[in-house]
Amino acid sequence: MNKKKILKIGIVMDPIQLIKIEKDSSFAILLEAQKRHHEIYYMELNDLYLQKNHAYAKTRLIKIQKKINNYFSFIQEKNILLNQLDVILMRKDPPFNMEFIYATYILERAEEAGVLIINKPKSLRDCNEKIFASLFYKFIPDTLVTRNISQIYNFWKKHKDIIIKPLDSMGGSSVFRIKEDDENFIVISEVMTNYEKKYCMIQTYLPSVKDGDKRILIVNGQIIPWCIARIPKKGENRANIAAGGIAKIRKLHKKDWEIANYLSPILQEKGLVFVGLDIIGDKLTEINITSPTCICEIESHTNISVSGMLLDYIENQIY
Repeated sequence: MNKKKILKIGIVMDPIQLIKIEKDSSFAILLEAQKRHHEIYYMELNDLYLQKNHAYAKTRLIKIQKKINNYFSFIQEKNILLNQLDVILMRKDPPFNMEFIYATYILERAEEAGVLIINKPKSLRDCNEKIFASLFYKFIPDTLVTRNISQIYNFWKKHKDIIIKPLDSMGGSSVFRIKEDDENFIVISEVMTNYEKKYCMIQTYLPSVKDGDKRILIVNGQIIPWCIARIPKKGENRANIAAGGIAKIRKLHKKDWEIANYLSPILQEKGLVFVGLDIIGDKLTEINITSPTCICEIESHTNISVSGMLLDYIENQIY
């Protein structure tokens, strides 16, 4: 049997110095890549650049280990053409802003030069995590995307209990619940829309969030049969783990499978290899494509290696 090629795997992520390795999905993926003896080239957003129409980056070869206070070391720093890499994982967390979009343009040049980019740069631009979900209207709660306060007011008066959130954020940041007769409606709407200069997503409040905001992972169309239900802490509307939510492992229900099976081929077609679906009750609320999390929680409670599935896909594409 021929010995497998050592791959050159790049990753674009937030500063590794700031992650929590026991929960960080990027770290779990890198551990799996290193276990398979691949070379890992670490990058941050400001390391990417274009020159003479070629994509480059300042990279650092990195070694990692599961030691809380000493979990990474940089071995070598050098500027390289990105087409020297076999694959690049784009794992930069939101905000989804123009800097993020500019980075996808640079990564697209590397893709044109033959590098596998996960997820596909064009789809990272096209499929905003909030608005993309609204395409699948039969699965989502009643939803409004607007920056017009009068429209938000009418939606609120109709539904009486709503959630308002930004289109470019993550982790439950700046998510507000506005109940019937809430005296803070105007100030929340003004702040969230920046006085009608910024679009927001408004959805009906789903009481079933108290039973968990489910994160379902999909790898190259394969649906992981276990999900993480994020339970809001007492007195909190947001279930996000970053906002203090408690994670519980659960099997997928019938409606979870229906939604995931419907979306899976669409995601594959768009080159969205690693995706996280957020489902509350029987309603799809978001489609996470930038840097889906919850690998560690699933791998620690089941015999499923999500990171292994992702590396299998990468190797099958390149070998």
